[in-house]
Amino acid sequence: MSIQPFNEAVIAEAKAHVDQLTKPLGSLGRIEELALQLVGITGETRPVVEKPVIIVAAADHGIVAEGVSAYPQEVTALMINNFVQGGAAINVFGRQIGARVIVADIGVNADISEQPITHHKIRFGTRNFFVEDAMTEEEALAAIKVGRELASQQVSEGHRLLIAGEMGIGNTSASSALVAAITGANVEEVVGTGTGIDQEAKLRKIAIIEKAIQKRGIDAHTAPLAILAKVGGLEIAALAGVILEGAERHIPVLVDGFISSTAALVAAELDPAVRPYLIIAHQSVEEGHRILTDYLGIKPLLQLNLRLGEGTGAALAYPLVEAASRMVSEMATFKDLGL
Repeated sequence: MSIQPFNEAVIAEAKAHVDQLTKPLGSLGRIEELALQLVGITGETRPVVEKPVIIVAAADHGIVAEGVSAYPQEVTALMINNFVQGGAAINVFGRQIGARVIVADIGVNADISEQPITHHKIRFGTRNFFVEDAMTEEEALAAIKVGRELASQQVSEGHRLLIAGEMGIGNTSASSALVAAITGANVEEVVGTGTGIDQEAKLRKIAIIEKAIQKRGIDAHTAPLAILAKVGGLEIAALAGVILEGAERHIPVLVDGFISSTAALVAAELDPAVRPYLIIAHQSVEEGHRILTDYLGIKPLLQLNLRLGEGTGAALAYPLVEAASRMVSEMATFKDLGL
């Protein structure tokens, strides 16, 4: 399989229909744009969005040893227990939209084998990319494959929209490094406060990531997979796989904030054909997210000053995607009214 370009004839047919709906031309703005993107993704003039499923990929990051996070690494495993108990924000928002939450261990640095989640651990967290590559390219590819398999399974079970979410202490550092390395932006422009570090810690985080990119030998000629392996995260790689598989199967993937969008950036570097398929739910307050979305040329659907992750912003944006789908399928046309 491969990611196919949008069928422009189908999109043109759908646009002609949208222009005949009982409203002034273009009056539903971004919802109309989103509807036509859904037509392109699905290849259907009446795209159906239903049975959303939230895939929360979880992994730890060796870079936390450098003091880049306000929280200890143990929080990742504790939060997975919270997901299982149904008490996390993503559980609450998932219930609101009727979405199933799938938690997948891609690389949590703890034995959580007894948890009732999906287990696909590649390794117990990435290595500390300040001192060595975060993972091998083989490990990165294995994580991407896991993401593809997770997406494929959910599609086969009838889910018609996937939400990409994540959990992993230290993942804003990995994402900042990836965004800087891929886009060429300065690290100081990309790094935010993450889990809530103070200004002193932020400056240290910037210096560590700058030095790490240099030590890993990353430059403008480094291949995307190599960048992912050198400074990335296992959950980021897995979500890149989810996004790529969704596009191949013509299933919309609603991408969350900074971390999930970094996975979308990685996916777009690995296969540029995925770009038209990308739907980014919201603009995170993380500085690097705007650089990332500008680089991809994508305007997120919402601006709510979120920075939680887990897929929360995407769950909040889901009703907009569903509305775009319903608009095409359910609104009357002027012809229906006899005009």
